[in-house]
Amino acid sequence: MAAISLESRIDELVQRDRRYAADAYQYVFDALDYVIQHPTCRSTGSRHITVTELLEGLRRLGLEQFGPLARAVFENWGVYSTEDFGEIVFKLIENDLLNQGDHDRKEDFQHGFDFREAFEEGYRPVLRCGEKD
Repeated sequence: MAAISLESRIDELVQRDRRYAADAYQYVFDALDYVIQHPTCRSTGSRHITVTELLEGLRRLGLEQFGPLARAVFENWGVYSTEDFGEIVFKLIENDLLNQGDHDRKEDFQHGFDFREAFEEGYRPVLRCGEKD
């Protein structure tokens, strides 16, 4: 039996729950990779990425990739808040595409940061992990 690609699994997930675009799910994986590749984003030595670390990675990667249009891109994907990213993460967990840590809770994504403040008000062209905002 052939292995099913991540893209196909995400497409199946989107077919069952159309709240978020497939790009939003892929973006979560991109942000996880971003946090792993930027050790200054990490607050612990653990292999597990905390919600706080992931949210910071989501924010910084969004600014790097999309600049002041990040909020518009996310909203186009159906993502209006950090709570939406929590829904996506837990959908990936429910579908065995991500692992849940012992202390991870969907509620941890509530009020992570305000999209307008994070992506519009204080926009500066280049942000890198470990640099001061």
